Amino acid sequence: MVRDVRSRRRRAKFASFTAIIAGVHALSAGAAENPAEVVQLPAIEVIGTTPLPGLGIPLKDVPANVQIYTSKDLARQRQSNIAEFLEQNPTSVTVNSAQGNPFQPDISFRGFTASPLLGLPQGLSVFQDGVRINEPFGDVVNWDLIPQSAISSMQLLPGSIPAFGLNTLGGALAVYTKRGNDYPGGAIQAYGGSFGRSAIEFEQGGKHDHWDYFLTGNYFDDNGWAQHNPSRVKQLFGNVGYLTDKTDLVLSLTAADNTLQGTQTLPLSFFDDVRQAYTFPDTNVNKLTFLTLKGSQVLGDGVLMGGNIYYRKYRNENVSSNVNDHFGDVDPDTGEIDTVQATNDRSVIDQESHGFGLQFTLTGDIGQMKNQFVVGATGDFGTARFTQEAQDAEFTANRDTVSISDFALVTNAKTMNRYYGAFFADTLSLNEQWTLSVSGRYNRAWVKIEDQTGTAPLLNGEHAYSRFNPAVGINFNPSAKLTTYASYSEGLRAPTPIELTCADPDAPCKLPNNFLADPELKAVVSRTVEAGARGKWGESSTWSASLYRTELDDDIQFISSGAGAVNAGFFQNVGKTRRQGVELAASTKWGALGMSVRYGYIDATFQSAFAENSPSNSTADENGTIQVNPGNRIPAIPQHSAKLRLDYDVSSRWSLGANVVYSGSTYARGDENNRDIGGRVPGYTVVNLDTRYNVAKGLELFARVNNLFDKRYSNFGILGENFFNGPHHTFDPDNAAMEQFRGVGAPRGAWAGVRYAWL
Repeated sequence: MVRDVRSRRRRAKFASFTAIIAGVHALSAGAAENPAEVVQLPAIEVIGTTPLPGLGIPLKDVPANVQIYTSKDLARQRQSNIAEFLEQNPTSVTVNSAQGNPFQPDISFRGFTASPLLGLPQGLSVFQDGVRINEPFGDVVNWDLIPQSAISSMQLLPGSIPAFGLNTLGGALAVYTKRGNDYPGGAIQAYGGSFGRSAIEFEQGGKHDHWDYFLTGNYFDDNGWAQHNPSRVKQLFGNVGYLTDKTDLVLSLTAADNTLQGTQTLPLSFFDDVRQAYTFPDTNVNKLTFLTLKGSQVLGDGVLMGGNIYYRKYRNENVSSNVNDHFGDVDPDTGEIDTVQATNDRSVIDQESHGFGLQFTLTGDIGQMKNQFVVGATGDFGTARFTQEAQDAEFTANRDTVSISDFALVTNAKTMNRYYGAFFADTLSLNEQWTLSVSGRYNRAWVKIEDQTGTAPLLNGEHAYSRFNPAVGINFNPSAKLTTYASYSEGLRAPTPIELTCADPDAPCKLPNNFLADPELKAVVSRTVEAGARGKWGESSTWSASLYRTELDDDIQFISSGAGAVNAGFFQNVGKTRRQGVELAASTKWGALGMSVRYGYIDATFQSAFAENSPSNSTADENGTIQVNPGNRIPAIPQHSAKLRLDYDVSSRWSLGANVVYSGSTYARGDENNRDIGGRVPGYTVVNLDTRYNVAKGLELFARVNNLFDKRYSNFGILGENFFNGPHHTFDPDNAAMEQFRGVGAPRGAWAGVRYAWL
């Protein structure tokens, strides 16, 4: 009934548009009343061809294996954060727990990463309401800053999509938030359970005449499943909207104040107790204020203007404990032996960014062929102040670090980013069965680095990168239940300030704790080809299949230095790399039982030979160098992954669900030649359960169990040197040994809660 009402109101409002717009709207029943909202609500059948507000195009005309999830999917499964949901649902998405905190995982899609860790080259672009939220300083993505309760829908778009701009090497994740116009009423929920976890969440939305509002907030407190990895997360999101027949405006605020601690990776010799920390403390404090004004305006028949402006204030405070890499070394100037065991590194990233986007969507006919043309431009401007201090420390018996000196300034630098882009996208319906898509974008990236101490002039520099990236796709729809497609696209990633200042193998960085004057890095260029099909059978069954290959030129890799920490090393252009694979998915429903199954195969390999510094690799020569050859697999990317989702309605009130996640084995970082004696990090299978019971109207009980069978597993590996081989794993540098360190997955956890909703 709601879908029918919306459809009638939509057609009435936009009768002035051409037939193509009406056609698009009819395909998006249940979408927004305003065309700019088509790509922002549940029940999506229309896909955004650009991040900015616009009409989008019907899914049948998209030449890619797009994956769509809505607020209903998130509410049904009730994971604790968006990263956990992504791990358990989309095809070809895998997770690395390198940081040891549930809000700080590395999310990998088709072998490309979006991560909060500065030591990882980023290959995915992430958008919130049309604003790219890869942070300017390192293109990182802080998953803890995206409130899950604010999400209306998500689209995971694969390929090197030019219109989505920088970092879209392997794909883009577009997140759209809720509005009171479509989410009236409110709810409050609370839950608790394992690891001392307690959380409370609320939301309220409504509308009056042309105005609507939505507000949600949550508080999450968790002691962590391991020692020294608690999480304190406070998130707030709200917006106010104005909607008429021709105008749609939304002003939104996202705020967060989070304190996250991690346990780092553990050497295998520590696996007698995987809850212990290698060294500690390791703390990140993330604070965010993010304002966005987005909107659309009907300018005339077949002309829609959409755009946004934003301001983002982000601050990260990091404290990390590390083994002193120079312990036992002789100072060449004084002849004295370095006896300092550890260092405490304290850094601050204080960042402000702002920007705009503007686009025009024009619809009409070219001859007898329906056409949609989009043209636009964006500008993103960021300034970051980076300071780092270090102090000497000693280890206690339990590997805590105790300071033995005051903090001393090591780095004080300022970075500036200026990213400009101009793009177009055209979708031409050649006839009822064939659709041609052509798009392109010109990117220009400018990065400036300035030393603020006056003692490191070589740090100063300006770097500029520019390129035009094209894309073309063709869709063939022989029937309403079958779509086939093929596409080619190109993308660009410019080196970030942190990469440009950490590219010297003779002076590895402890990110984010060093800025150095280093060699120039080249921009990364991606080229993707994809072919596939999707379709339906019966009334409730769907399927999809795709083949893809992405070739990268001048790929940037973070090369581990062998210090046993995920953030110790340097960045390096390594020539060509390739990620290619297969994606298969199917879903159906038999009465009360719903099922979806997804499989991803990723063949991620180096395609150029290069020498790498990896002293912890058992095959390294006397200089700590290994030789990487074409065909060697890229570490940390599983070749096989599979996911099964089951939903069963026991009764009209009671529902059960299960996620089964399989991830194949991977090579450890530092084992880029695939020859280290430690071998691969083993694959694993994890089962998670969820259930919901409606007690009365608006009142629901829910529960969740993660890792039902308490599987001990690891999803990340890195080669390093273990300095704690004394009794009870105490500091013993004389018996330091090269080992494989692993990021351990969480053990079984169970939580239960209650939710009350009202209109």
